[in-house]
Parts: sequence; structure tokens; C-alpha cells
Amino acid sequence: MLLAAGLASGGGAEAGGTPGQFDYWVLSLSWIPEFCKIEPGDSQCKYPSNGFYVHGLWPQYERGYPAYCAPREQVPEDMVLRLQPIMPTRELIQYEWNKHGSCSGLSQEEYFMQLERARRAIAIPEQYQAPEQYQVDSAFNIKQAFLAVNPSFDDQSLVLQCHGKFLREVRVCFNADLEPRACGRDVEDKCRDKITIRPGRNIE
Repeated sequence: MLLAAGLASGGGAEAGGTPGQFDYWVLSLSWIPEFCKIEPGDSQCKYPSNGFYVHGLWPQYERGYPAYCAPREQVPEDMVLRLQPIMPTRELIQYEWNKHGSCSGLSQEEYFMQLERARRAIAIPEQYQAPEQYQVDSAFNIKQAFLAVNPSFDDQSLVLQCHGKFLREVRVCFNADLEPRACGRDVEDKCRDKITIRPGRNIE
């Protein structure tokens, strides 16, 4: 699929948008222990978890992004069950389709296949797969750990997002062919130099 040139110049979401007209993809990986610390009542937090889940795959302009580009369409149950190992709840899957998938220009099946491909394209360093203790490290070292197991990426195609001093999210940028590319200017690192990685909420 070829991505048409993005039409936005602003830094935030556009009201609507034309499906299929965007510049690149952003894969958002939530660090669930931190997400559930911030949003303990969310359906993703019903059970102890300790790792990265897919938050979404987002069509992105060079600055800003489209959102809610088409009427709501229900995600079928078989697709929800297929996605749950990487995207744990129906509510999240439906929300991401409504807000972001509807702007992709793809059918639901095509969009979620693209999301699955994007997730397979990024390896998680072993030390961040299921840590049993708090880890404190520099933003530089965390990025280097990801780049070591993803040698086709560079530090411009992967950004870290934090909640205070805690790692909250890793965002990965891809072109139309799901090859690494530099993130846009408004998809940037938002962490202090020293970052704490919280273990799962079942870990004291």
C-alpha cells in the first residue's frame, strides 16, 4: 500500500481526515505495569501483567495525525480473539479501529494484519520482557538495548514516552512497507535521562 501525502500541518489530531491519506505509521507499545498504575480501572488491568502490549498502529502525518475518519464499524469477535495475545481487550481493539484504523484506508482485516506485522517487526530486549524488579537506567541505554535487538532501526525511528520518571510507552515509526523510518518532529522522546521501569503490579 502506498501512503498518500499527508494533508495536515498542525501538531495534533485532525478532525476526521481522508482514509488512506497519511505519511507513515506509528506503532505504540504500552508498558502495561505503568499504564495500569495510571489507569487501574481500565479493562486491560483486570489481571496481573508484566510486559508490552500493543496500544495501536496509528496513521500519522509528518506533523499531527488524522482521527475518526469513518463511521463506527464493529470489530467481529473472531478478530478480537485473534488479537488478544498482543492487544488484550475488546474495548481497546474497538477504540483503536474507530480512532485510527478508520483512517488507514484499509479494511479491518487488512488493518489488523498490518498491526500484527508491525508488532512482529520489533523485538523486545530480554531484560524488558518480564522484569521482576524495578530497573533504573538512562534513556540512552534503554534505546540502545532496543537497537541491539533491532539492528535495522536507528535512534530516530524509536522514541520513549514516560509518566514522570517511569517508562510508559515505546513508539516505533515505519514507512508504508513497514520498514523503519525517522519519526516526525512531533513524535519525540518525552523522558528524563534516568528512567525507572516498573515491574508487574503482582510484583512487590
